[in-house]
Amino acid sequence: MALALNNLKPADGSTHKKKRVGRGPGSGLGKTAGRGHKGQKSRSGYSSKSGFEGGQMPLQRRLPKRGFTNIFKKKWIEISLAKLEENFGAGDEITPEVLHERGLIKKAKHDLVILGTGEMSKALKISAHRFTQTAKDKIERAGGSITEIKKEVAQTV
Repeated sequence: MALALNNLKPADGSTHKKKRVGRGPGSGLGKTAGRGHKGQKSRSGYSSKSGFEGGQMPLQRRLPKRGFTNIFKKKWIEISLAKLEENFGAGDEITPEVLHERGLIKKAKHDLVILGTGEMSKALKISAHRFTQTAKDKIERAGGSITEIKKEVAQTV
């Protein structure tokens, strides 16, 4: 029998009948509808709070606090020369925006650093916020040029 739109059906065992609760004693899920007897969980409107342990001091509060998160930490997006080599042709101009458009980096909002991993044979014009020393050497050896992007720092008065 050929496969056609009029004879499609799900694989055996992949679908189940909906559980109908509170439909009499014969169903096995009548009366309390599978909720047991009394207690908070049997009531309508109950919703469990994550981490709640029935009034016992929750694990999250029993454990000591350690360390802190620096909210001013600088975030860098790293990209290797090998990636640039395989995704760009000779003479191409590379900026964080171009890398974002090509899908090589997720967002252009963090600073970009070029790592010296891999070999460079094409002359590329690369603009980034930072370059490692090996990356600088390899780019210049291949005949390319580098431009460091300076971020403007907002001054508060």
